[in-house]
Amino acid sequence: MKIAAGLRFTPGRRFVIAVPYVWLLVFFVLPFLILLRISVTDMGSGVDPFAPLIEAASGSWRIMLKHDNYLSIFSDGAQGAGGFGGTIYVDAYKTSLKYALLTTLSCLLIGYPFAYFLARSRPSIRPALLMLVMLPFWTSFLLRVYAWKGILADQGVLNNLLLSLGIIHEPLVMLYTDVSMLVGMTYVYCPFMILPLYANLVKMDVRLLEAAHDLGASAWKAFWLVTVPLSKSGIIAGSMLVFIPAVGEFVIPSLLGGAENIMIGRVVWDEMFSSNNWPRAAALSVVMIVAILVPLAWYYRSSAGRDTRAEAGH
Repeated sequence: MKIAAGLRFTPGRRFVIAVPYVWLLVFFVLPFLILLRISVTDMGSGVDPFAPLIEAASGSWRIMLKHDNYLSIFSDGAQGAGGFGGTIYVDAYKTSLKYALLTTLSCLLIGYPFAYFLARSRPSIRPALLMLVMLPFWTSFLLRVYAWKGILADQGVLNNLLLSLGIIHEPLVMLYTDVSMLVGMTYVYCPFMILPLYANLVKMDVRLLEAAHDLGASAWKAFWLVTVPLSKSGIIAGSMLVFIPAVGEFVIPSLLGGAENIMIGRVVWDEMFSSNNWPRAAALSVVMIVAILVPLAWYYRSSAGRDTRAEAGH
């Protein structure tokens, strides 16, 4: 016990444990607190995240917190950049969540078979296959999105190929549609789904599948009852890595999506740079962050409780 206690409180262990906490504090908690402070600021007094929250006025103390920025998000009468009103903000949240969910499902449907094939391939060719997955990261994100504009345009690569093959007789309208936006988001975020799934599947004990086959399970039934449950953590990790950034995506909807597909990233950009209303833009961002983090925190808390009860049962 003394040895274990000594190992637990050594300076090296404290340093290693403190590094990620300091990283989260500096690059997540502190920026979020600044964003939260801006969201309750009055534009008339300027945007200063370090301004005092309490000031003396006429012999009394007044709290300098403006909650109207949050109320305007859900108020029909509020107007922001480009005529955005409260209902538009709510619609933008719904649209962002819808496309993020569709992107996550598309990445899972495409990424799971690829990750499974990658994990079951010969070890000699795995590095090459992994390089193919990570190869797009060697190119500029903006350049890759613009490449899809050239592929999906009316006179683009795909339409010209279909016309030359005689499959179609006039160009298809693919650019600036829901399909083009989902294609672009799926292409960009698919590696974030493949890599966690591969890391999970490559460690799976294949003898479990052999045991399932010996017990009479078909290949599909063994996959569904053995492989999928064992890859649950990879599915969750990949889904989170895709869903969270896809919710706030701005570049892809602006370049590939239609004008009617107003996502929250575009609304925040318009509020900050077109309307120059930083407090409302910050409030919109805070609401989205809370809407994502609260369900995630609840899920991880409930998962930890189930794991604890399961271990206690054993």
